Amino acid sequence: MIRFDQVVKRFGDHTVLDRLDLRVRRGERVTLIGPSGSGKTTILRLLMTLERVTEGTIHVAGEPFSHMPGAKGDLVPADEKYVRAHRQRIGMVFQQFNLFPNMKVLENVTEAPIHVLGLGKDEAVERARGLLDLVGLADKEGAHPTRLSGGQQQRVAIARALAMRPDVLLLDEVTSALDPELVAGVLDVLRDIAAGTDITMLCVTHEMGFARDVSDQVMMFDRGKILESGSPERLFEDPEHERTRSFLGAVL
Repeated sequence: MIRFDQVVKRFGDHTVLDRLDLRVRRGERVTLIGPSGSGKTTILRLLMTLERVTEGTIHVAGEPFSHMPGAKGDLVPADEKYVRAHRQRIGMVFQQFNLFPNMKVLENVTEAPIHVLGLGKDEAVERARGLLDLVGLADKEGAHPTRLSGGQQQRVAIARALAMRPDVLLLDEVTSALDPELVAGVLDVLRDIAAGTDITMLCVTHEMGFARDVSDQVMMFDRGKILESGSPERLFEDPEHERTRSFLGAVL
């Protein structure tokens, strides 16, 4: 579903991703762990087209994503029209909830399906209500986000991302802005989504218990490279790399 081929991302003289090769299969749940500044969130930002690759290519669902077919049959950097069309495959839940404060919860979830996907209002509302029920907020559809707790706002943000029926759901430290007592509820919702759907998930988190429960594969990042990857059981119980052992020793 996701393929990075020799991807380099630089900001000035600073190389954030260094010849990255990454593969995520359709329906797989992959968690990226590692110290801050290791390049994990940059991967998500490239998939959200918030950043462009410096070198290399990204494919999503077997199609070029960072690039598009050129007139000579080669690949050229994707233009904005191509990016907009293909970005719809990707849903993302950020650290901050980014809900529209002037809209009620139901409107927050229906806005993009109606105006981006062209869904009829009745269909969009039916879809939104189903998702609000999934995240445990069926009784909050008429509330404004400012009247909700942080955990409830993050669950609305998850429903909003899923309303676009993405092929891939990206999760960027989705509990980092929450009070500790609200974290468990959001993680439970994501566990239910992982267990009850076949959506591909790529997650950046420092919640190692969540990574252990949900992931098919965990990748350890450091300095823009994958140091090692494997099943949660293998990587958490018997890491091969000393850097992985020291990182896990600090966070577990």
